[in-house]
Amino acid sequence: MLPKVVLKPRKALPFFGRHPWVFVGAISHVEGDPAPGAEVALVSERDEFIARGLFNPASSIRVRLYSWGHDQPLDEAFWSRRLDEAIRLRRDVLKLPQSSESACRLVFSEADGLSGLIVDRYGDWLLLQITSLAIFQRRELILNLLREKLGPAGIWLRTEKGIRDVEGLQQSDGLLWGTEPPRPLFIEEHGLRYGVDVVEGQKTGLFLDQRDNRLAAAKYLAGRRVLDMFCYSGGFAMHAVRSGGASEVLAVDVSEPALDLARANVEMNGLSRSIRFGRSDSFRLMEQLRDQQEKFGAVILDPPKMARHPKAVPDALRGYFGLNRLAADLLEPDGVLVTCSCTGHVGRDDFEMMLQDVAVDSGRNIQVLESRSAAADHPMSAWCPETNYLKCLICRVT
Repeated sequence: MLPKVVLKPRKALPFFGRHPWVFVGAISHVEGDPAPGAEVALVSERDEFIARGLFNPASSIRVRLYSWGHDQPLDEAFWSRRLDEAIRLRRDVLKLPQSSESACRLVFSEADGLSGLIVDRYGDWLLLQITSLAIFQRRELILNLLREKLGPAGIWLRTEKGIRDVEGLQQSDGLLWGTEPPRPLFIEEHGLRYGVDVVEGQKTGLFLDQRDNRLAAAKYLAGRRVLDMFCYSGGFAMHAVRSGGASEVLAVDVSEPALDLARANVEMNGLSRSIRFGRSDSFRLMEQLRDQQEKFGAVILDPPKMARHPKAVPDALRGYFGLNRLAADLLEPDGVLVTCSCTGHVGRDDFEMMLQDVAVDSGRNIQVLESRSAAADHPMSAWCPETNYLKCLICRVT
């Protein structure tokens, strides 16, 4: 018989609705003595079965839920079926390329019913991010299933910042199986080639979630002078020129390794004449450009995550406001603003309200032409709206 995690009164509704995170504040008590990572049954205060999950006494997410079937244990067959469902979405429904130079997200944690597990495929290599202690304890099972189903050349682990504090999980980047990925590893996206550092690059090497947004933004940039802030490996900048016909791009990042990667990608794609680079703190450079009365036909803002906890949201919104307010000063009339947020704790409504504040403070009219999310291989689960984390607004600023 499974240990039971008993909810407080009036706390069960979200979990009957299949939300996968049971925070410690919703729990009345635990019956039995489950070890870290053990399978447990979640029940209401009236002892009604709700779901099966995995327990972590060190995490504020005390239980992650996976199965709402009373007789559906979290065994090898269960994990195999969930992986099959995720792979089938990308292969058979989205029909994403499967070549040795394509890349996509194969498993997107809660959105694929596999809370705590992310799997990205770059050509013949798999990149794993594990953000759950219980999933980490089952890594050998998951590795074996991935090997059987996908036959990769190697599987590499990437560790998310702060995971030790959040989950009590001690892990480090490294090879889990097979051969190490080359550095760089080359992939193709919408006709452009990228060298990707999957070992030390940001996230798992490339911002795969922005794949379609890079192309969507480009169609508004013909003939424009573009400022691309937080350019990383050069995706928005290269699409601005190659796909959109921008006249020139100033691409900026604070990271020298990122700029080295971007320069190599730009040169590989024959775009060096139209794209130049600058290394600087974003706020400092934008303030300098404003003071020099520089103007651009478009500004692209794709900053890193600004809040890892709900308490940090007010500071994050102030940061987004500051960046977008500076962008408004730098834009010509009828300029294009592409502004993004990957901060999951900042909701779309809050992000749009921040943009409204920018419009009021700057006296500029801002029209949202497209309100976009992540690429389709990063789906949103209707049961877990937090999976709709990426906001990308393409705007006209008059």
